[in-house]
Amino acid sequence: ADWVVGFVDAEGCFHVSIARHPQMSVGFQVLPEFVVVQHHRERQILMALKRFFGAGTVRRNHDDRDCVRIRNFEGLKKVCQFFMEHPLKTKKNVDFRKFRRILLLMERKRHLSRDGLLQIIDIALKMNTTERPALEKVRQELLQIG
Repeated sequence: ADWVVGFVDAEGCFHVSIARHPQMSVGFQVLPEFVVVQHHRERQILMALKRFFGAGTVRRNHDDRDCVRIRNFEGLKKVCQFFMEHPLKTKKNVDFRKFRRILLLMERKRHLSRDGLLQIIDIALKMNTTERPALEKVRQELLQIG
């Protein structure tokens, strides 16, 4: 468990994106994922993480990198349970806790309403360190629907 915590602290990412999906009640779909990327020569580490969590897929990411990616909601719940019992030690724990809040909102079906989706977007915009113009654009669209 300690090795997984340290490795994910260094190499993992909790990410939430929003995609247009006309069949969804609000017209958008929430796509949470947990990802770890490594050089393809370290693929066995990614396979070990997949086995450890009992979920995910290992595939090519970009160029010479592979990733283990968990998108399945049940798999993400396992990841969250693990990191609640074995907390991350870096700032990544802050992002993880925001990620978990989003999953809990989804579990309560809040992503299926405009207000709930806006709440999820506001949390996701505060995760990680990069600008999220696409997410901000979805937020502006939803506010205009208001």
